[in-house]
Amino acid sequence: MANRTAIAAKTVELLNAMRAARPLVHNIANYVSMDIAANALLAIGASPAMVHAREEVAEFVAIAGALVINIGTLSASWVDSMKLAAEAAGRNAKPWVLDPVGAGATRLRTDTVKALLPHRPSIIRGNASEIMAVAGGAGAAPKGVDSANTTEEALAFAVSLAKHQRCTVIATGAVDIVTDGERVVKLANGSPVMAKVTALGCALSAVTGAFAAICPDPFDASVAAVGVYGIAGELAAAATTRPGSYRVAFLDMLETVGPENVTASLKVTD
Repeated sequence: MANRTAIAAKTVELLNAMRAARPLVHNIANYVSMDIAANALLAIGASPAMVHAREEVAEFVAIAGALVINIGTLSASWVDSMKLAAEAAGRNAKPWVLDPVGAGATRLRTDTVKALLPHRPSIIRGNASEIMAVAGGAGAAPKGVDSANTTEEALAFAVSLAKHQRCTVIATGAVDIVTDGERVVKLANGSPVMAKVTALGCALSAVTGAFAAICPDPFDASVAAVGVYGIAGELAAAATTRPGSYRVAFLDMLETVGPENVTASLKVTD
């Protein structure tokens, strides 16, 4: 309980700090997620920018608080922009989040992730199968672990990937796992309805960028983002379980969720 209490207190601290700072988050998002990611950032208290032109991404990274790269809808020009933005994040010491959507499904996705990993993302956020694919492609897959698409079975992959990349890894599912290779936190907030609304996972990556922008520890930023996001999902599910109305309710709850909700409802599991 003491650990849960400390995590909840840190999450409240970071939520308040993020809303006070209203950080600018630079997103190279995919066509499906642009709208919901931008609206999620606005609702939770950050400022979104959806900028992907190769001619300006490096310049924009320099003025943003954080960068989020999402590989959901790739093309050659977008891959170039992602590389330039990731390079700029390194030069400017800006935190950045990699969302490896569909990693391992095609050669283009696999090659794009491999090209981006050397630029040292601060945080990698994906579902269990994506994290497992990234770990395997990076040569960080642990031995003796059966492949399965649950976060519990992806835990060893997430830990190994975090150590290999010296970053924080978020593997999302029924139970969300956050690890920096040493510390591990498991969070059980959220609702099954979230899986019925496209791109809510992508929007979580954007929101994680908002917390990373104001927190020097990517692990703490990730735990706070995942916790607040999951609680908002539960609050929305209490209002509706229909996917269309849930999308609206979820954005409303991202704006509404506050310290009292975190203190009362954050679910930290073993």
